[in-house]
Amino acid sequence: MFIDSHCHINFPELAERMPEVLANMQAKQVSHALVIGVSRPKYPQVLSLAENHANLYATVGIHPDDPDAEEYSEDELVELARHPRVVGIGETGLDYHWCKGDLTWQHQRFRTHIRAAKRARLPLVIHTRESAVDTIRMLQEEQAAECGGVMHCFTESWEVAQQALELGFYISLSGIVTFKNATQVKEVARLVPLERLLIETDSPFLAPVPYRGKVNEPAYVRHVAEHIAELRGISLADVAQATTANFFRLFSKVPPPAEAA
Repeated sequence: MFIDSHCHINFPELAERMPEVLANMQAKQVSHALVIGVSRPKYPQVLSLAENHANLYATVGIHPDDPDAEEYSEDELVELARHPRVVGIGETGLDYHWCKGDLTWQHQRFRTHIRAAKRARLPLVIHTRESAVDTIRMLQEEQAAECGGVMHCFTESWEVAQQALELGFYISLSGIVTFKNATQVKEVARLVPLERLLIETDSPFLAPVPYRGKVNEPAYVRHVAEHIAELRGISLADVAQATTANFFRLFSKVPPPAEAA
């Protein structure tokens, strides 16, 4: 089976056809999906999906790309993380592509999330775009190895991946790995230790080949796994087994299927 470790199926493109999205997951052997919190207004949608579907779980956090977003305090994040269906803190991190100028607010938001994750003893879900040096530095400064986490939708170099791995983080690859020109991501896909690899869709964005340019959904995570297997010269079953085990290891509040039964 496969697990989509990062998706936004509460967004309108997918929420309006949720029964179909869930049926497609089942048809493609995608057993679970992690629905990611990005803001206060959207969080109730994320939590509702997790509460109403046994194979969906949630995270809580504020995305780094909105300077005007209403913040969570560290205490609020810790309290919300007590919910049994909330299994991680984020999406959080740094984004220097969309955000310019004085980014003190973004750095403080990131530090708040890291500190909350350590207190809640939950993994971080990290977004980094054109900001890898500062992302790694702040994770080191805040001793984020204590909680660990995942570098989601990874597009950085193997050197950055190694620094994240040294902190105990996992590397998650999205549909970008299937893109013809994604040479750096393909290199990481070949080199990252299998026991530290996750797969995701980041749906409704970044649909993998052969659906590139269309609305993405969790069922398509299988295509990410297939391409990684091809790049590494191993079986699809090996990728499925490893990434599934890794998900349950990192997001340890999620009961594995045998335990859930």
